[in-house]
Amino acid sequence: MRRYFKGISVYLLIIILIMFGVRMMGPSVETVKEMDVTGLVEKLRDEKVETIRIVGNVAQGKLDDGTQFTTFLPSGFKEDLYKLYLKDLVESKKISFGGKEEPGTPWYVSILPTVLMLFGFAIFWFVFMQQSQGGGGGRVMSFGKSRARLHKEDDSKLVTFADVAGLQEEKEELKEIVDFLRSPRKYIEIGARIPTGVLLVGPPGTGKTYLSRAVAGEAKVPFFTISGSDFVEMFVGVGASRVRDLFEQAKKNAPCIVFIDEIDAVGRRRGAGMGGGHDEREQTLNQLLVEMDGFGTNEGIIVMAATNRPDILDPALLRPGRFDRTIYVGLPDIRGREAILKVHTKNKPLDEDVNLKTVAKRTPGFTPADLENLVNEAALLSARFNLKSIPMHLIEEASIKVQAGPEKKSQVVSEKERKLTAYHEAGHALTARLIPDTDPVHLVTIIPRGMAGGFTAYIPDEDVNYVTKRQMEDRLVILLGGRVSEALILGDISTGAQNDIERATKIARQMVTHYGMNDKLGPMTYGTDEEEVFLGRDFGRARNYSEEVAATIDAEMRKLIDTAYNRAEELLKDNVEKLHRIAQALLEKETIDAKEFEALFSGEEIEVKDIEADSEEQDNDDIQE
Repeated sequence: MRRYFKGISVYLLIIILIMFGVRMMGPSVETVKEMDVTGLVEKLRDEKVETIRIVGNVAQGKLDDGTQFTTFLPSGFKEDLYKLYLKDLVESKKISFGGKEEPGTPWYVSILPTVLMLFGFAIFWFVFMQQSQGGGGGRVMSFGKSRARLHKEDDSKLVTFADVAGLQEEKEELKEIVDFLRSPRKYIEIGARIPTGVLLVGPPGTGKTYLSRAVAGEAKVPFFTISGSDFVEMFVGVGASRVRDLFEQAKKNAPCIVFIDEIDAVGRRRGAGMGGGHDEREQTLNQLLVEMDGFGTNEGIIVMAATNRPDILDPALLRPGRFDRTIYVGLPDIRGREAILKVHTKNKPLDEDVNLKTVAKRTPGFTPADLENLVNEAALLSARFNLKSIPMHLIEEASIKVQAGPEKKSQVVSEKERKLTAYHEAGHALTARLIPDTDPVHLVTIIPRGMAGGFTAYIPDEDVNYVTKRQMEDRLVILLGGRVSEALILGDISTGAQNDIERATKIARQMVTHYGMNDKLGPMTYGTDEEEVFLGRDFGRARNYSEEVAATIDAEMRKLIDTAYNRAEELLKDNVEKLHRIAQALLEKETIDAKEFEALFSGEEIEVKDIEADSEEQDNDDIQE
């Protein structure tokens, strides 16, 4: 802001000097007494006016006491004033009367406002064009200036590899970049070319940005950060100007790292949209390609970028010489999750019963961002209950809250809906328990969470990278177990199974069209991500098969769903007593954990607490507090 005022003050000073000069060149204005027509007539009658003259519609003069006066005369009153009041006084020589031709405005004064306006507009346009083209000088506006933020090596926010939990292979890949930035001589002497760019690819929240900061912290070099959307503006040429300015700054601070977050905002494949080849985003991308390929050999500038959409990036951006190294930053495994949890709980007090390895085992598919959010939610819940440390049961509650949302205990649910939900969730849990080699049931509840009326949680024994055909068929049975239970016990079905049916349909379609898990259609893929004209790569899938094959796909999907439905129905009919026992426990207790579920499955009794009495006791505690 200070630089802005410093730049604009020069132009303001010039305008003020011009206005002051015009003021000094104009006619001087004396301070006189303004007198109305009535007062002037009275002075004339009393013969107190010494001199008077009329200039246009203004009467100017001096009284006998030396006072200067001026009077604005109404239109047509000049002649009457002379005939009625001045004629006799002038003829008797009691007053000095004179006239003067009304002065006209000089031509140079009349055109001066137009000249000043054009001059000011010219200055503004000159400054605007300089900035939009990345020009130097006093910058009034920063359109063409890069918005990258520079982190120095003494910045307290810089991190190192020691602060990054997990990602061992990814850190090994990046240590080569760090070693080059620290000691580039050994690479230059042997003739090696260090990668110009490193692209970090992975799902959102896996730590791509944090990993790039760790590279800069390890190398102890300046670190420029900018988002891909910061390049593009509504003004033509601004994005390309900012790219040039960014790399000019990087060359001045070499060796350094330039990190572009969400590069897909500016690096999207060219020619795939309705803007043609001349829109602002494509010009920005072209300038980025030129800058990355225009480096001198081993100039010491490493460009790092992150995206979760590598499929839509322009191929020219990914060729060797630009982003010639791609590092996939995936979801952490159980050891990685445990290490990440240790980092996020380092400064938080934990109860003795907290086992981070157990928490890591119960959070498959969580990203580092999800794990950080889980720990934060557990801390918030502990503070809400005025606890001095975080217990294990609140960490488990936070885990379910992150996945399904908070419990809605205050929501009024009719007894009929509670019964329907209980049998629906019991159907899911029981089919999962009856099918061998499936994930064990961790929690079953009929308390509404988020958009769901109930919730059944499963905890896998180990992380898996591949899913077999039998496991997918078992998953279909478990998903349809809720709908089968409703129809079998209540004699009716509800809309509560909508999400289950959608997920089952998606799995069946993937088995048939993507994974080749169908004997009739064979190991073939039907439907590919082909580029659509004017739609880019974001919409739809191109259909590369006939109507006959489409009908076969529908028939085979229906066959998979029907087989799973019949299998779930058979399992629940053979174990209907267990189904009633689990559903009744859910109606009485609302939530049962893994230990209680196993007891119910084995035919044992579990302790059931009176829900209404517990609710009244909790209400009384809340009132007292």
